[in-house]
Amino acid sequence: MREPDFWNGHDNTARLAIAALAPLSWAYGATVAYKAAHAKPYRSSAKVICVGNLSAGGTGKTPVSIAITRALIERGYSPAILTRGYGGRERGPLVVNSERDQAAQVGDEALVLAAAAPVIVSRDRAAGAKLAEREAINAIVMDDGHQNFTLAKDLSIIVVDAATGFGNGHVLPAGPLREPIGAGLARAHAMVVVGEGPFMPAKFGKPVLRAQLVPVDVVGLSGRAVVAFAGIGRPEKFFETLEKLGATLIETRAFPDHHIYTAAEVARLKATARGKDALLMTTEKDFVRLTTAERQDMRYLPVRAAFEDPAALTALLDTVAPSR
Repeated sequence: MREPDFWNGHDNTARLAIAALAPLSWAYGATVAYKAAHAKPYRSSAKVICVGNLSAGGTGKTPVSIAITRALIERGYSPAILTRGYGGRERGPLVVNSERDQAAQVGDEALVLAAAAPVIVSRDRAAGAKLAEREAINAIVMDDGHQNFTLAKDLSIIVVDAATGFGNGHVLPAGPLREPIGAGLARAHAMVVVGEGPFMPAKFGKPVLRAQLVPVDVVGLSGRAVVAFAGIGRPEKFFETLEKLGATLIETRAFPDHHIYTAAEVARLKATARGKDALLMTTEKDFVRLTTAERQDMRYLPVRAAFEDPAALTALLDTVAPSR
């Protein structure tokens, strides 16, 4: 989704918009609270670690989920990542086959996550957990499920973008929050703050870990002319990363989050890059939404979550999934 301007505004227009939408925000938050209070979650035999957030849009959940999954593998577990497959048409439950499945079927995030471990797409998270159990999975990383109450969690982690925090502090549609801050924090066991920014959690009283999104494949970017495009929660973060790596951005194109590219759009982007003798670059999530032919003559920039204090992550995982 694309953030409306008033979410970041401080003028009278923004205040009026927020006030007008306040009843809808209250109703949205009340719906989440009702579901939390009346849920009868399924308790899986596998350890369930949820990586979610309080805000709509990109905060870094996917790389954090991958980092935690890899840490579980190092601890001797056989994990799977459970996702609803946002942007895909499959309801599941099904195990993702990255060689067969496409983003239109299972969603772009599922294909990115599949590089780390088996991925199960299921709109019904309890059904997805039951499939994981049949597949001899003993640890489930639940990607983006903090507001889903159908599956009991052993550890709930919320991911926060250090640059944007909780935005204007209002619940959808008046702001970016999926639920009131107090309610969301009360259910969380820990927080991961990603990136650089002014955000400082107040009165949380639980572990706060910090991580950076570190580009993995940066060879040949310094001094290179680049045409960049992205359809993610915050495209500007991707563009800023390329500049920090020394790339010269000739042109940038921002698309809506999870945008499905048309053949004409891809052709125009490639023509622009050729005309400017520039490298065409995008994000990994965008790259997996393209066809094999469309991926030709372009490059994506993978990133990973690097925890500033690995010992803090070790201590957190020890509480629910000690080394085997």
